Amino acid sequence: MRRTGNPWIERVGFVLAFAAVHAALWWLTVISANLPLGDVTITYSRWIETGRSADFWVGIDGEWVYPILAIVPMAAAALGGIASIGSGWLLLMVLLDAVACAFLWRFRARGAFGSRADGSSSRGVRVVWWWLAFLLALGPIALGRIDTVATVFALVGVAFVASRPAVASALFTAGAWTKVWPAALVAVLLLLRKGHRRGVLAGALVLSALIVLVDVLWGGAPYLLSFIGEQTGRALQIESPLATPFMWAAAFGAPGAAVFYNQQILTFEVSGAGTHAAAAVSTPLMALVVVAGVVLALWAARRGARRAELAPVLALLFVAALIATNKVGSPQYIGWLAVPIVWGLAAGTPSVRRFVPIAIAALPTAVLTQLIYPAYYDQVLALQPWMLVVLTLRNVLEVAVLVWTVVELVRMGRRAGRMDA
Repeated sequence: MRRTGNPWIERVGFVLAFAAVHAALWWLTVISANLPLGDVTITYSRWIETGRSADFWVGIDGEWVYPILAIVPMAAAALGGIASIGSGWLLLMVLLDAVACAFLWRFRARGAFGSRADGSSSRGVRVVWWWLAFLLALGPIALGRIDTVATVFALVGVAFVASRPAVASALFTAGAWTKVWPAALVAVLLLLRKGHRRGVLAGALVLSALIVLVDVLWGGAPYLLSFIGEQTGRALQIESPLATPFMWAAAFGAPGAAVFYNQQILTFEVSGAGTHAAAAVSTPLMALVVVAGVVLALWAARRGARRAELAPVLALLFVAALIATNKVGSPQYIGWLAVPIVWGLAAGTPSVRRFVPIAIAALPTAVLTQLIYPAYYDQVLALQPWMLVVLTLRNVLEVAVLVWTVVELVRMGRRAGRMDA
């Protein structure tokens, strides 16, 4: 098929759009209420300052909430001084986003909007345009947390899934040693990249061995896995889907139901009858959904469904389960959805058509998240009914994405079985 148009015009247009979107995000991060960069300027800066002044590094000399690789971008953002860590962080995140765009530039969502009048397939839209729109919809939180680093590692990994799965696995592993959740993407490759499992496993193990070796040489062996136990004692964070009914109960004045600030882990949580049980059931529920997804994906593969198309659906199921059944529910978690969606949009025409509705639905999910935090977080804390409606709608969309993945895996298995018959 002969290409039309000037590719340089699109490149220049994208560079200008990238600059405009990130300038807007930077500006919103600086001027928005409710401290969207507070984790960086308060918490991250304290960790780095303590390391520099007292030679006490979190994750090495004491327990830490994050895997050890997360300390690297935090320290890099403070190279110009602790006082400028906010600007350093934003600059670093913009550069990382640019790197991800460079790797994803070649992928087009072909067949997303049907065919031309002569029946030929259209060239499609570059996937990075969707991601740019998603970042703008998500708002300041898209730049203001360590999750951005893990997401960039994972997005670059997606660019290598088809051609070099071992490299993809190593990049997913780097993301996991930054914010855990990309480990689920390594699991997807191990389950569905038949014939490449040795390479996938080698990529994950070699990089992990290097990280562990460096950490041990620095004396951090006793606290290498301390992040695993740091989340176990948490109650229900107010933004999580499991907390939604208790937030409404608090708004209606139910006895014992209230929003409170957890001083130990610096988050707002909800109390009341049933909250402890809901928090306790969250992890088993997450495990149940993940196991069900694995069973459905392997069943569909055995019936003949294409593994390359199953992989992004299973990846989305894992990520959606980590969000929808999580007792934490921080707003930056929504940014994780970008990775399996980009994966699905880059996996060929049938996958594109399957993922376009989810890619569209992710945009209002991101906008609602930006309204929740940072735009009107104070009104969420005040239990204002209109903001609880926004929170509820956002959480319903999170659960809907999870349900869609389950339904789609069943449909793919059934369709493959009918075609085989």
